[in-house]
Amino acid sequence: MNILINILNKCVLKIIFGYRLTTRGLIKMKLSELVKSADWKSEKHVPVIHVSKEADDLKVCVSVGDEIAHPNTLEHHIAWMKLFFVPEGKEIPVEVASYVASAHGESDLFTEPSMSVKLKANAKGTLLALSYCNIHGLWENSEEI
Repeated sequence: MNILINILNKCVLKIIFGYRLTTRGLIKMKLSELVKSADWKSEKHVPVIHVSKEADDLKVCVSVGDEIAHPNTLEHHIAWMKLFFVPEGKEIPVEVASYVASAHGESDLFTEPSMSVKLKANAKGTLLALSYCNIHGLWENSEEI
């Protein structure tokens, strides 16, 4: 029974304090270890970044489920997305836009994980998108501009 209590205590530590159990004991987790990526054409959780030129602006659309639809229910949904820009030669991202989906079937109202923004970017760099599925966690994608 004490062994079970110890295991449960360690699981609670992992969930609450960001630790994970290894053969060396409990070690601190890093956010980067939790972010997943894949090809958006075969994985429905990856945020897709579409960039088009409109006059002097860039129109950036970020969505999830372009090729394979993602469920949008109270039990399983994309809760939020973020878009960042990292200028060439820099290491600090600038947050460009945030999207929070609040309706997942309440009163038959559904939000789709999609956002768009216009940018005036005078520098080259990388757009980074991050999405969060309430069941499958964090997913990322990037696009050079």
